[in-house]
Parts: sequence; structure tokens; C-alpha cells
Amino acid sequence: MPAPIADPSVDDALDRLLGEIRACVGCAEALPSGPRPIVQAARDARLCIIGQAPGRKVHETGIPWDDPSGVRLRDWLGINAAQFYDPARVAIMPMGFCYPGKAPSGDNPPRPECAPLWHDRLLAELPRVGLTLLIGHYAQARYLGARRKATMGDTIRAWRDYLPTGYLPLPHPSPRNTPWLVKNPWFEAELLPEIRAAVRSLDL
Repeated sequence: MPAPIADPSVDDALDRLLGEIRACVGCAEALPSGPRPIVQAARDARLCIIGQAPGRKVHETGIPWDDPSGVRLRDWLGINAAQFYDPARVAIMPMGFCYPGKAPSGDNPPRPECAPLWHDRLLAELPRVGLTLLIGHYAQARYLGARRKATMGDTIRAWRDYLPTGYLPLPHPSPRNTPWLVKNPWFEAELLPEIRAAVRSLDL
């Protein structure tokens, strides 16, 4: 039996959508450094990473997670940079696609217009995603909603409640979160092996 013929219009639809996202200037006036949407995706992606928003270094390079947070995240996942930056393996779509600028402590929150405008459309073009990482409060609020626990730490501790639906809540891997990791040694001792096993099961 001959193999099915791929429909080029399917990939064209994703390419057009990614082009729209990368050209977006919808909240340019609210972005101190101007718009530079950061996104990575292909229809064969099996892991989706939904974080907060690019930082200043990522805004400058245009490479997602191109900072110490990204180094730690890849270590958590047990994958290398070649795997991480292959859009046919890993889709990356932050809650805010552009760097939101500095706040008195850390960065500003991701722009609220971004996820409602783009996320559903982009996820509809990623049919093979088997696991979605929800990194930080904003991603967990949108995708877990009322299923979240009282604190982010409690939500992450309850990861078994969410994994059957394809979601895995994580803390942000920023160096700023090192005190949280020190206070919660169960994360590295108990959850990291489970994270790596879940990622291995995707056969990236």
C-alpha cells in the first residue's frame, strides 16, 4: 500500500501563522525595547514549552531560552541544545512572545494580549505534541485554571494530577529561583527523574 501523500497546504498554514506571529506589532507601544516575537514550532513537534516571556538577552539574540535559565531547563529535561532547538522536536511558545521590559524586581509580566491572540491557533497546528511544560505562574494560570492549587509550589507537587492530561507544571528555571529549589529539595530528588523519563518517552 503506497504511503499517504503529504498535504503541503498543512505546513503552509503553520508557516503563514508563524509569519504572522513574528510580524506582530499589536502591543508595540507597551514594549520598551520594541516588538521581537520569539517562537519556535513545526507540525512534528512532540514537546511544547510554554514559559513566561523572553528576557533581555533573548530579545537581543532572537534565540529562545538563550540564557542561564535555558541551560538549567535543558538539564532538567535531559536533552541537548541540538534537540532543544529542533522545531520538529520542541515547540516553544511563551505566554508573551516579546520581551516586556524590566520591572523593579525581574521583568514585567508577559503582555496579556499575546496568549489569547495566538496560542489556540498555534496549538491547533501542533497535532503531535504529547507533553506540554507549563513553566511559571502565568502559563499554569491559563492552562490549569481552577485546577491549580493554593500556591505554585503546591501545584508543582501535584504534578501527577495534571500529567494524564498532557501538562506538567514546573517552576521557572531562572537563577532567581535557586532559593526555591534549595528550600524544595524534593523537586530535584523526586520530580526531575520523572520529568526526564516523560521527555524520553517522547523519543525526541
